[in-house]
Amino acid sequence: MARRGKPGGGKSGGRSGKRGPGTGSRATSERVRTARGRKLSSTRWLQRQLNDPYVQAAQRDGYRSRAAYKLLQIDERFELLTPGTSVVDLGAAPGGWTQVIVDRVKPAETGARVAAIDILEMEPMAGVEVLLGDIEDEAAVAGLKAAIGGPVDVVLSDMAVSTTGHASTDHLRTITLAEAAFLFACEVLAPGGAFATKVFQGADEPALFEALQARFDSVRRFKPKASRSDSVEMFLVATGFRNPG
Repeated sequence: MARRGKPGGGKSGGRSGKRGPGTGSRATSERVRTARGRKLSSTRWLQRQLNDPYVQAAQRDGYRSRAAYKLLQIDERFELLTPGTSVVDLGAAPGGWTQVIVDRVKPAETGARVAAIDILEMEPMAGVEVLLGDIEDEAAVAGLKAAIGGPVDVVLSDMAVSTTGHASTDHLRTITLAEAAFLFACEVLAPGGAFATKVFQGADEPALFEALQARFDSVRRFKPKASRSDSVEMFLVATGFRNPG
C-alpha cells in the first residue's frame, strides 16, 4: 500500500510561510495532446497536473509536492507547529509536509526532534530523521520510537492507500491507516499534544472521530482549500491529548 507525502500559507501577525497560489495573476491553462500509447485517463491526469495551481505553486516555492499547502492551511487554522515543537510525520514521502514542519519548528535552531517515515524512499532532509518502514509493522514502530527518543508534541499523518476507484473500499482502507496513526499517536504523544490525520469521508469516519474525542480535548473536521474539490479527503485535527492513567 503506497502512502503519500504531501504540497496554506502563513498567517499575518507573526506566522511566516508561503501562501500558495496567488490571487493577483491569472493562471494559464494548458491542453495535453493524447499521445500514441497513452491512455485517455493518463492524459486527463497529466492535464489536471499541469493546470493545478498548487502544483504550479509547489514548483515555484520549492516544495516536493502540492500537499505541502494542505499542511500549511491546517497549521494556519490550528497553529500546531511552533519553533521547538517535536513532530512525527507519518506517510512523509516525498517530503512536502516535512518541509513545512522543518520551516515551522526550526530544528537546526531549536533542537526540535523531527522524524519522518514512509514505505516509500524519501530523500534526506536536514534536521529530520528519515526512516523507511510501515507504521503497521511492529519493528518499524519500534525503530521510529527509538528515533524520536521520547514523547513528542505533534503526530501528523497524510498516509493514504493507492485508490481502487471503489469508494467504500478506498474509504475503509484509508480509515484503517488513520486508526493505525491514531494508535501510534496515543503511544508517543505528550500530554496536551496534537494529532492530525487524513481520512476519506464515509460511514466509518464518525467512529474514528468519536474515538479521538475520548482522548483529546478538541477534535475538528477540516478540508483544506488545497484539497481538490472533487476529493472525498478531509483531515481530523485533534488537540489537547489526554493520557489516561
